[in-house]
Amino acid sequence: MRMAMKYFLVCLILTVPFSCEQWMELIPPQGLIREEFWQTKEDVHAVIMGAYETFAEMDEMLFKYGEIRADMVTGDYSQDWQEQRIAEGNIYSDNYMCNWSSFYEIINYCNEVIKNAPIVQDKDDTFSDYLLQRYLSEAYFLRSLSYFYLVRIFKDVPYITEPTETDNADFYPAKTEEEEILGYLIEDLEAYRKYATKDGYPTQEEIKGRATKAAIDALLADIALWMFDYEAVLRHVANIESNEDIVLQPSAKWFEIYYPGNSLESIFEFQFDESLNQPNGMYGTTEYNSHQYDPSQKAIEVFAKEFTRELYRGEDASVRKHGENDFTIWKYVGRAPDGNTTRPGSEQRSCNWVVYRLADVMLMKAEALSQLGRFQEALDILNEIRFRADVPPLSLPASAAAYEDAIMQERALELAFEGKRWFDLVRMGRRNNYARKTILIEIIVSNVPATQKRILAAKLTNPLGWYLPIAESEIERNKNLVQNPYYDN
Repeated sequence: MRMAMKYFLVCLILTVPFSCEQWMELIPPQGLIREEFWQTKEDVHAVIMGAYETFAEMDEMLFKYGEIRADMVTGDYSQDWQEQRIAEGNIYSDNYMCNWSSFYEIINYCNEVIKNAPIVQDKDDTFSDYLLQRYLSEAYFLRSLSYFYLVRIFKDVPYITEPTETDNADFYPAKTEEEEILGYLIEDLEAYRKYATKDGYPTQEEIKGRATKAAIDALLADIALWMFDYEAVLRHVANIESNEDIVLQPSAKWFEIYYPGNSLESIFEFQFDESLNQPNGMYGTTEYNSHQYDPSQKAIEVFAKEFTRELYRGEDASVRKHGENDFTIWKYVGRAPDGNTTRPGSEQRSCNWVVYRLADVMLMKAEALSQLGRFQEALDILNEIRFRADVPPLSLPASAAAYEDAIMQERALELAFEGKRWFDLVRMGRRNNYARKTILIEIIVSNVPATQKRILAAKLTNPLGWYLPIAESEIERNKNLVQNPYYDN
């Protein structure tokens, strides 16, 4: 399977894509029925690995959800036409990207573990309380991460905490409001953080590729920032900063974040190894001959040598120049920050998908500090990230808006093409009762053809249009689902 710890995933019960039609109960191998499966701690482990496996398979989609509506990538001539419509703001509920089934598949894996793991402990004398609680902390982390993506993409969604175990029950969950879901996630993560390990997995791949205290802290900080709870952001980031094993990569080793991965500053990343038939999707999406996604003109102007002195994360690291105005994304293709050495053979599709790393959460902290008026502390963090990139320090006026602009720009540079940009911009647009909504609109429309700018700007004026519609197939199957208001016509 994809997880780097290379555990064998038993193909088992559980999920079909989430919908409101009948659910199928899949049968474990060798004719096992459900009651025969949940017997040992190994069964629980297999289901947890199934959740990681399914989430890892979404790496390409996580990139698209986080980037194609923003301003750092642009579609090439082989871009899927439905993805092009999303990028242009021509969004309808029959678009495949409105299908949330993979997230709910992960959620159902996690719900299975949360329900059945305590029952298994009663049957397996070797299943310790410590291991049980650790598995539960992983399940709550992955379920919470799934829901956090869902509310940022769709806003209000069904909140389901019980596994679907039969194929004969009517199952028509209504939506739960975003704020209520986020409250539940915080409660779960804070309750189970104490059971998560700090570094108790046997390999570095597992420490970086499975839920740890630091991974939970990063997710909590991200949720708190989305909810504009800045003091909570500082608390959660402080927990990560106290972990001496997580530090910024040295400047000259910045590219090791992507090759070979599992770097010093990594907090949580999905693991891939093509030699074990665990390929990622990002190589095929960004390599030169795919012609699907390229750096936008903005990305070229902030990374290309002719415009900037971005030494460690610029041209030949984040992007590669092939010819005049011909650039590709390099993070998921290159073996070295030289714009020349590509990943060989089985390593081509083995680049991990980084979900959280230290530079990301440090910039979360800077954003929180600046919104609290603690400008010098925020500036110190900004300049620490810039010093690592070998670019000049900033000097900023004591203004929350000035710091917000600088931090958004720094996140665009440091976290380019990592599935963060759209969510960052939406967070900025939502802040202080949409006070800077026009800035978000200006940034987004800068990345579309001139003929589409006015139409897209008008669409983005309504913040409900920043979210995707619920897939029409789900609306048809579930009598309790109500379409997201912007698309309800």
